[in-house]
Formats: sequence, structure tokens, C-alpha cells
Amino acid sequence: MFLKFIKDLSIKRVLNNSSDTVNYTEQEKKIQTVGVLIDETTFSNKEEFIQKLLDNGISRENLSVLVFKDNYRKKEEVLDPHFSFKNISWLGTIESMPVKDFVSKDFDLLISYYTENKAPLRLVTHFSKAKFKVGFVSIDNRYNHFLIDTQIENYTLFTNEMFKYLRILNKL
Repeated sequence: MFLKFIKDLSIKRVLNNSSDTVNYTEQEKKIQTVGVLIDETTFSNKEEFIQKLLDNGISRENLSVLVFKDNYRKKEEVLDPHFSFKNISWLGTIESMPVKDFVSKDFDLLISYYTENKAPLRLVTHFSKAKFKVGFVSIDNRYNHFLIDTQIENYTLFTNEMFKYLRILNKL
């Protein structure tokens, strides 16, 4: 427990020493590829949330999901690429291949679906090469371009608001 706390502080130091804000570059093309970063520790309706994204016009082939959970049991079956605190080094580097692949993809949209300021989640959001990032207001605004003020359990309102404003911004 104490070592996890020290590791968390080390990762937060790496985040604070990196760039202050997320860079935004205006892009002309519409959103096609979408990455979703979900904290499964606090949100259990992952499949319903993904279905809402698919219902709003995102194709399954262009959707990548990465799941974070504080602790995984050895015999727990996980279908999506996943990671935990163990996959981040003390120096804030990512040691898991699925997470490295997720971060290196040039998504048109990254949805950071978590409301707790957990250092591994913020690290993945920060280092993601996504062109446009959407998240919750409760998370530090330096990591996302667009913030939505709702509760994590209310995924219907989150998706409705996100797609409404993406249409207004002419991204869909």
C-alpha cells in the first residue's frame, strides 16, 4: 500500500513536469477512429456505453477500448485490452504492450471515461496521440480539449452531450 502511494506520487511528478496543456490542432477531416479509455473500477456499464457509441454512428472496426482496473484477479476473464497500476513504471513509463499500442495510435477522438484523478489514467490520456480528447469536468482540464459535466453512471447523458457538441463543432 505504501509503495503504491509512493509510485502514484512519482507518476504525478512526471505528469506535472510534462507540458502544461494539451495542444489542439484544427483538423478538417471528420472523426472516424475513436479510442475509449474506461476506468472499470468505478464504472461497470462498459458494454452499454460502447453500444451507445455504436448507436451514434461509430463503427466497431474504428473503435478501440482500453480498460483500467485497480486490481485484476488472476482468473478474471477480460476481453478488451486492459492495464492496471502494475503496468506503469516508477518513472511514469508504460510497460504494457497493449497500452503502448493504444497510446501510439492517432485517434481522431479519445474519450477519457473516468472521473477519479488516478495517475495511470491521466498518464495514458496525456501521452495519447489523439487529435481531440473528451473527458469529465472533474478531471484536470489540461488533459482534454472538451469537458462534460455529468456523473460517470449517466453514460446516456454523456454520449448525448458529446455527440451534440461534436455535431456543432462539425466533427461528425
